[in-house]
Amino acid sequence: MGVRERIQKYRQVGGASDLVRVEVLVPEKFRSEILAQAAELRARHRAKNALLQQHIDAALKLYSVRINDNIDLDKIADISEKSRLVGNALIERGDARAFALGRKILKEAEA
Repeated sequence: MGVRERIQKYRQVGGASDLVRVEVLVPEKFRSEILAQAAELRARHRAKNALLQQHIDAALKLYSVRINDNIDLDKIADISEKSRLVGNALIERGDARAFALGRKILKEAEA
């Protein structure tokens, strides 16, 4: 696999699959502020994805039969789409605890 192919794969399914490159012209004295803000945005985005993944893992541990009834989560790469599907499945097919967990997952996915 060549360098360009590896970079393309990283951008499609790797750590940068849900990030986009932005080029901005700013005065030199504000460069560090822009870089710090971008780092904070990336950290917040990754923390949100980690929290959604924890919720999905907890839901699968408790209600995997009800969630995986007709959904193949392995085919869905986007964590926010996956969390929406899991949340809706919990609300539609679960008990009261599953309903509450589903609402919690949907709320986190929307935020």
